[in-house]
Order: sequence, then structure tokens, then C-alpha cells
Amino acid sequence: MKKFLPLSLLLVFALILAACGSAPATEAPVAEEPAVEEEPMEEPMEEEMASIVDIAVGDERFSTLVTALTEAGLVEALQGEGPFTVFAPTDDAFAALPEGALEGLLADTDALSNVLLYHVVEGKVLAADVVGLDGVDVETLSGDTVAVSVDGDSVQINDSNVIITDIEASNGVIHVIDAVLLPGAEEAMDDMEEMTETIVDIAVADENFSTLVTALSEAGLVEALQGEGPFTVFAPTNDAFAALPEGALDSLLADTDALSNVLLFHVAEGKFLAEDVVAASGQTIGMLNGQYAQILAEDGVTIAGAPVRVTDIQAANGVIHVIDAVMLPPESQTIADVVVADSRFSTLLAAVDAAGLVPTLSGEGSFTVFAPTDDAFAALPEGTLDGLLADIDALTGVLLYHVLDGEVLAETVVTLDGEEVATLNGANITISIDGDSVKVNDANVIITDIQTDNGVIHVIDAVLVP
Repeated sequence: MKKFLPLSLLLVFALILAACGSAPATEAPVAEEPAVEEEPMEEPMEEEMASIVDIAVGDERFSTLVTALTEAGLVEALQGEGPFTVFAPTDDAFAALPEGALEGLLADTDALSNVLLYHVVEGKVLAADVVGLDGVDVETLSGDTVAVSVDGDSVQINDSNVIITDIEASNGVIHVIDAVLLPGAEEAMDDMEEMTETIVDIAVADENFSTLVTALSEAGLVEALQGEGPFTVFAPTNDAFAALPEGALDSLLADTDALSNVLLFHVAEGKFLAEDVVAASGQTIGMLNGQYAQILAEDGVTIAGAPVRVTDIQAANGVIHVIDAVMLPPESQTIADVVVADSRFSTLLAAVDAAGLVPTLSGEGSFTVFAPTDDAFAALPEGTLDGLLADIDALTGVLLYHVLDGEVLAETVVTLDGEEVATLNGANITISIDGDSVKVNDANVIITDIQTDNGVIHVIDAVLVP
């Protein structure tokens, strides 16, 4: 006999199954993991673009260009903001210049700077822009223009070929060219060919200097004046030598030491063109024999009393100015002599004279004088100088505060950083060095080592007050 579940129980079971089948499924709760904060990813930094100069320095093809820019003092300018477009000649381009032309340019920084600026255009002109300038004259930073010509894929700047384009820099762009651009090319080439001759070459070739050439040979100075220099030579003519007292030339030729001293009194280190000489009127210029010659530009130009007749004969290693008298170095040249002869020290001379110190600074002792210029005295508070000139004891104390006992050359001064040095008035001055700058108390030393027979002068830009 079959047994049946009670009907009521079956009904309940059916209802439970129905409920289970229709109810939405509920997922078991899952524990949340703590959120991890992601660090922001660093974006790759863009490499800083190099300047025109940095690119040139880093590329061995431009070593001559870099040397030239340095000699001309243009490195800082081409590291500036710009933008600039530089047509950069390679080393091979410089090597293709006529023999001696590069050396001539390096010896004449004005001409060198002009040539280099002739390769620079203001603004950033990419190759795509250059090819649109066919037949156009473009102004350069020298003030002259270059001609752009385009023939198919070939681009020329004047007669040079553009061989590499669009070397971009932080302050412009470089295009590489295979020849050096020369402003006023024919004239520039003529000038440079002339400047391949040294001072000696020019003198040898000019019959007016035959006595000078003989004297240089006898004194053994030919090789020196064929050197790199630059030099400024005040060259006496044959007539100038002939005007010496009878027997003087023969005596000099027989005494090579005396001859050398006279000849070196005609040579200054550095290149001083006529405009520089005229600008130095009233001042002295150091000559290679160690003495100083006074320049005057009144009714003509004279140096050590010799009239200058022809100027600016330029050579590869300097310049010649022709004079019509032989300059004879003074038998002695004291500190007082230099102060008297140089117009920059007229106030100092008046003060030294008023204090009765001229005989002291003309004497046999060995002194070091820190000499204030006229501008230094003028910068004193109003009435100070007049007050000193009226009080000789005070004036003497101030002046002796500028004088050391013994000759202290610049090479020794720069070793005295932070030291106190006794002066002739009994008080000390303090020497301080900062790089190439030398100070005495608060005064800057602006010229060093004007050597004399009884000591040395260093020029300062302020009066020292004890």
C-alpha cells in the first residue's frame, strides 16, 4: 500500500521551491582592498638645445671658426638670445684662403670681426626660407649684404656653396658653407695678401728704410720683428738716421747693446693705429726697451719729439708709422719723469710738487707708487683736494700713503691677497685679489708695471686716504 505525503506538506514544499526560483541571487560580500594611489609618471624631459657657439665648439669641423670667434671677442654675442642665422665655414674653407690671409685676419681683430659678422644674419632663416631668396641681397650683421642664388638643388651665398642646412640651435640655425665669405671680396683679398708681409718684409722692400734694416740686422732684432706680435713700430727713415750728429750712427752700429736699446725704444707691444695714437695725446706709451715715450697731438703728432709723417702701414704682425727723426731714449727715466710726461697725472704732479716730493721721486731709491689719475682726484668730495693743497703736512701724508719702499711688481702684488703692506707714511694699505682684479684698499689697479729707473708705477682709479 503506497504511502502519500499529506497534501498540505506538498503544497508548502512547492511554494518554497517557487520562491527560491524567482528570488534574485545575492552575491556574498567581498572585502574591498585598500585603494593604491598611483604615482604620476614623470614625463621624459626634453633635452635642452645647444647654442650656436656650443654646437660649433663641439664639432671639430669648426675649430678654426671657433678660434676666430674667440680672437674677435664674438663668442658671448653668439651665445646671446638671438635668433641668428650663421653661414659657418669649415676648417677646409679657412684653409683655402690665400697663404697668410688667416694669420693676417687673426692679427687684426677689427678686420676679423667684420669678416665673421659678414657670415651672420639677424633672425632664424631655415633652408626652406633661403631657397625662396634667389637673387636677393640679404643684410648681414657687418652691415654688408650677401647674395643668395639658387640653381636647382644648389644654393650659393656669394660664391660659397651651402653644403649642410638647418643645424638648429637654441638661438638660431647654422648652415655650413665651403668657402669663407669676404665683404668687398676683391678689396678684402688684396688687403689680406698685403698683410701676409711682416714688418720686416715691408721695411726690407722699401728703400727709405735701408738704414733701419741694417741696424735691425746688426742688433739681431730681425727675427723678433718677424714674430707673431703684434707690434707698433715708429720707423725712422734713412734721412732721420742721416740727421743724427756726426759719428752717432757709426758708434751705435759698433755697440750692439746701445743700438738694441735705441731700436727697441721705437717699438711698442700691441697694434696702435693712428686713431689710437692721436687719442693718447698727452700720455706715455711703453716701449720694448722698458722706457716710456710721450705722445703729443698738437699741430701734428709727435712721439718722444719725433714727428709722425706717415701712418697705418699695416703688416701681418702689426703696424708701421713713419717718423722723420730717430728717437733717443732718455739716459734715465725716474718715477717723477713719467708723472711729468703723462697728462693723466697732472693733478698728482701738482700735488707732488706742492708737497716738495719731486726730488724724492727723482732720487736713487727704489719705490712703488700707486698713482691716482686726474679722474681719481676729481672724484674726491668737493673741496677735499683744495683743502689738502692748503695743508702741506696733510697732503704729504696722503701722498706718502701711496708709496711703498722698494720695487713691487705686479707679479708680486698678486701674491699679497689679504695682506697689509706698510707705506712711507707709516700706515698700512690692504691688498685684495678677486680673479684678475686687484684692489688697494677700495681703489682698483687699472694699469701695472710702468717701470722706471727708480721703481715702478701702478695706476689706480681712486685716491687712497689714510
